[in-house]
Amino acid sequence: MRHTLPIAPQFYVTAPQACPYLPGRMERKLFTALQGEAAERLNDTLSKQGFRRSQNVLYRPSCADCQACLSARIRVADFEATRSQKRAQRRNAHLRREPTSPWATEEQYALFRRYLDSRHADGGMADMDIFEFAAMIEETPVKSRVVEYSADPGPGERRRPLAAVCLTDVLDDGVSMVYSFYDPEREKDSLGTYIILDHVEIARAAGLPYVYLGYWVPGSSKMGYKARFSALEIYKGGRWQDIGDPDDHSGSTHPLSVDPIAEQVAKITLPDTRPIGKA
Repeated sequence: MRHTLPIAPQFYVTAPQACPYLPGRMERKLFTALQGEAAERLNDTLSKQGFRRSQNVLYRPSCADCQACLSARIRVADFEATRSQKRAQRRNAHLRREPTSPWATEEQYALFRRYLDSRHADGGMADMDIFEFAAMIEETPVKSRVVEYSADPGPGERRRPLAAVCLTDVLDDGVSMVYSFYDPEREKDSLGTYIILDHVEIARAAGLPYVYLGYWVPGSSKMGYKARFSALEIYKGGRWQDIGDPDDHSGSTHPLSVDPIAEQVAKITLPDTRPIGKA
């Protein structure tokens, strides 16, 4: 017998596959469709519970014997840039921020391909064509923006070249950085860091308390950089908490440390605050 309400979103689990962050581990995701009139409220509510958006799907890691992936967000009011982060701000002060509607362009895709080929040639998105890229940008049932960063024109250039791009969702309590990429030839400019710093300013100007960064993964060289930002909170044990010393966190690999899927779903709260019953 099912105890979920008819209006409740249905949750599913992906088949296990190789983890992209930690060698020798398998990943599995808990996910639900994001659609209809309640899409924005569902996105707002589940983002506060460690979920992330990918097109019209909300997902959260639900690995059978690992809890390494921890959703992370910056508390804007308490954030203070480090010296190296301030240098990144100065190095990129010439960039022009241009928020646009979620619409994919050939220039964005060309930059995206250069970024992937340079930094993630063996990643899960390596084979993404322009149509799949357009779907990633444009298929959004919530309030989203594409934030473009353009540089000063070089010799012989008539227009400002695109230096970086971030697909950003606007939540009721912050901005969520869905996916960002940048010119790999500008790696020394710390563009990835700069985009996060600029989103802190975007959130501050809008009066929003948080910048959602996605998942921080202790032990992963790809995701470890997020711990370098001050006022960082992680979603762990069913609540948001200060990260404290990053070395105090590690991904458990014992299967008994992970709740069964039915219990995980039962603890999820919907926008109307009613818990979802077990399936």
